Amino acid sequence: MPELARSLKALDYPPALLDLKLVVEADDAETIAAAELVRADTGFDIVRVPPGGPRTKPKAANYALAFARGEYLVIYDAEDRPEPDQLLKAVALFRASPRNTACLQARLSIHNADQNWLTRMFALDYDLWFGALLPGLDRIGVPMPLGGTSNHFRTAVLRDIGGWDAFNVTEDADIGIRLSQLGYRVSMLDSATHEEAPAALGVWLRQRSRWLKGYMQTWLVHMRDPVALLRRTGLSGFIAFQLFIGGGVIFALANPLLWLALAGAFLLQAGTGGGPGMAVPGAGLFVSNVLLTYMAVLAPRRQGWDALAPYGLTVIAYWGLVSAAGYRGAWQLVTRPFFWEKTMHGLTPSK
Repeated sequence: MPELARSLKALDYPPALLDLKLVVEADDAETIAAAELVRADTGFDIVRVPPGGPRTKPKAANYALAFARGEYLVIYDAEDRPEPDQLLKAVALFRASPRNTACLQARLSIHNADQNWLTRMFALDYDLWFGALLPGLDRIGVPMPLGGTSNHFRTAVLRDIGGWDAFNVTEDADIGIRLSQLGYRVSMLDSATHEEAPAALGVWLRQRSRWLKGYMQTWLVHMRDPVALLRRTGLSGFIAFQLFIGGGVIFALANPLLWLALAGAFLLQAGTGGGPGMAVPGAGLFVSNVLLTYMAVLAPRRQGWDALAPYGLTVIAYWGLVSAAGYRGAWQLVTRPFFWEKTMHGLTPSK
């Protein structure tokens, strides 16, 4: 909480125009008590979300939306450290953009990338997503799955569309697709928010499982009427949705199956002394993994993070962990579809 207070105080924006809300669950006495200790120095209001299901971040955000007074609204996680001029940049870009620009997504950057292999790979993951893929979607004007934080909205648009889907555990991806279907545009903002990557495998696995479960929810919800989705987003938007929402899930689930198929083909060929039976699956798997590795090495170099680039060579092992998270998320989609697994933060102080 003290670090959050310092970040809020560092924002370069007229204090009289700021409407800061700290959104917490009403029965989270420990967090509320910590917030009260720094509240006087920061000037935020504490919004206590009443108990009741679903206990999700979008449900809490929807409740707090009723109390928001500003023309623009941004969501930050408590551990976020936005660049001080981010709000000024967002307002300037909104005013220079067409009125149908409903949301601006800032880049997310990892401040503890050098802690261990897992945090380095997480930083590479973020760098590829926010430094290459999302800007590419922005340039070609297709639906963009948002990140879970540093989303700057026009408040009136948020209210018009009914806020977030309270039952979706990756509400950011869902609302980005919904905005596109309703004729609004999402663009990237040239500003960074620094976050803490999970440094422990168990914490990382729970977070990534929730993300992938939310992508499954988002795909299932919007594909209830694929013809309507195609009509509202256009062919390019429809394809982008399949690749970046459905494709991310399919890749995670199919990855170990492809390796097993390759191993099976190899064993079959070795046992029968047959011809090049594993050439086709082997070539496809080789090409896809070479491409993935190339992107993982290239993305940090484009951002000037040359020290991270060599770790891109281990991305195949990282994607093995993503597959484990994908199967865990798929199991929870059936057994606990709206369960929100919180991510432990604050273990590595920001620099």
